[in-house]
Amino acid sequence: MTVHTRIRQFNTKKTYPEQTLDNDLCQTVVARGTMVFVRGQIGQNLDTSESVAIGDAAGQTEQAMANIKMLLEEAGSQLEHICKITVYITDPRYREPVYRTIGKWLKGVHPVSTGLVISALARPEWVVEVDAIAVIPDAT
Repeated sequence: MTVHTRIRQFNTKKTYPEQTLDNDLCQTVVARGTMVFVRGQIGQNLDTSESVAIGDAAGQTEQAMANIKMLLEEAGSQLEHICKITVYITDPRYREPVYRTIGKWLKGVHPVSTGLVISALARPEWVVEVDAIAVIPDAT
């Protein structure tokens, strides 16, 4: 019996052919039908794996948030049901453009948020990553 639904499964061998990784991962996990965990999203088109907005933290954040929206909808949730986000940036100077962009996408949502400045992401062209935890509301 499967406890969780795993959406957009992939293996890192295909996603990161230049690296020697072999991890079975997915973009979204729907746990017990109510919680939705969205893998960290970056400036990459989910359908083509193309990196976008190279050198543009706000542009990469736009793509990350578009990915989160799409993945939540595929899971049966929506941006309005995000409970928590975690934001990773590689330079503290990106904070304002990144959070401005996130704010446009999550206006009125009021999620909890954690922000971190880190030394690098999985690829050197990526400068921001955002992950999310959301819910699928119980039927009323």
